[in-house]
Amino acid sequence: MPLSRRSLLALPALAACANPLPEADVVAPTPDAADLLDATATAHGLPAFQDVQDISVSYAGEWPPVIGRLQPVLTDQGFRIRSEERLLPSHATIAQRHQGPAGHKHVLRTGSWQAGGAVRVAFNGVESADAEQRASAALVADGYVLFLLGPLLLATAPRLALEVAAPERITVDRRDHSCDVLRGRVTPGLGFAPSDRIALFIDREERLTRRIRFSLDGLASTRGAVAEVDCWAHVTTVGLRLPTRFHERLLRPLPLRVHDWWVTGLDINRGLEPADVAGAEFSPRAAAPAAPLA
Repeated sequence: MPLSRRSLLALPALAACANPLPEADVVAPTPDAADLLDATATAHGLPAFQDVQDISVSYAGEWPPVIGRLQPVLTDQGFRIRSEERLLPSHATIAQRHQGPAGHKHVLRTGSWQAGGAVRVAFNGVESADAEQRASAALVADGYVLFLLGPLLLATAPRLALEVAAPERITVDRRDHSCDVLRGRVTPGLGFAPSDRIALFIDREERLTRRIRFSLDGLASTRGAVAEVDCWAHVTTVGLRLPTRFHERLLRPLPLRVHDWWVTGLDINRGLEPADVAGAEFSPRAAAPAAPLA
């Protein structure tokens, strides 16, 4: 019988066996951590990122059936199958239009990764005031930007505490990588979390961030959990090097495959402004689908 959501996140014996994301003993980036973050951000195109006004990206994905039963609000599989997303980094704004068998879901996240950020969520045109739906939407919006931009986002985060942890050898999409590891805390965290623990696995060959490990403290139902996302199949566009394939798994309290998704379209610098994504629908300039990947 599948575990219930409550029982999955109430397994102290399993969770206590090993901590995949221990707390860093720093309050700011150490000099070597700052250098490593700069190296991976540069490998992903940090100089070019300074000139990015907007990013249009589309995704498609697949969920294992068990995940929907354990976290129905977070996964929201009636809506989160395909999406068109518009990111305005300098305005800390994310807009998402999800599509699925139940219809469409529109999310506007403002003040992303900033204290006092807000979110609006509408299902088939009807805005939701449900606190869990709103917190889940904020967590997902912030997470997807983190997985796409990784160190580009963190290099501009307002409050980071990072240290260099022991190196590790990891396998991503059947390819082995020797990685340096950055570990620490970002404040605020994903969604409405006051802060979250985080780790970046940075390959020694290209200095790309291949894996992101993170806590999930933005929801009551996931507090104490740890997950990680593998990122690969990078493409280069306007000087940015971005991943296009992603695999998420839960590490704590129970190892579990969570989600596979991929970029289906991507274009940068349409000239979008916050007003283009602030309404119940995208403006015509924002609504055009992201350019299909070649």
